[in-house]
Amino acid sequence: MPWTETARGEYRRACARYASDMTDREWGLVAAFMPPPRRLGRPRTTDLREVMNAILYIATTGCQWVQLRKDFPPCSTVQRYFHDWRDSGLLQTMRFALAMETRETGVARGQPERGDNRQPERENHRKRRGLRLRRRQEGQGPQAAHYRAAQRQETSS
Repeated sequence: MPWTETARGEYRRACARYASDMTDREWGLVAAFMPPPRRLGRPRTTDLREVMNAILYIATTGCQWVQLRKDFPPCSTVQRYFHDWRDSGLLQTMRFALAMETRETGVARGQPERGDNRQPERENHRKRRGLRLRRRQEGQGPQAAHYRAAQRQETSS
């Protein structure tokens, strides 16, 4: 299915600095899982959306923590949040929520919708494989001689 103007507008990332940055819709899902600020101590000054964008940037590019771009929060801050969220299971929960949203909408991030056109291909592959197996067992396929020799060896042992 080709891109429509509606789909282009919905998936445009004109405001994103990097391809890995979260859209407003994705952030709306993830923001509900973010931990609230602590009651004691200094108030939080770090933008959690920027921290999440930095984590996604690292996951997408494969760069090291110290090579994180300067327009993200400091790498030590991002790393601390990452370890805290990973150890508490928050990253897994957010990933699951995003995966369920993707399944419900049927559209992967930045990809146009596509029908499930692979199923007939799989069925044809299974049919061909079954046909090859039957031919081999009946002694008609290209490996029939090898198969018959293996059968004789099994019965004589």
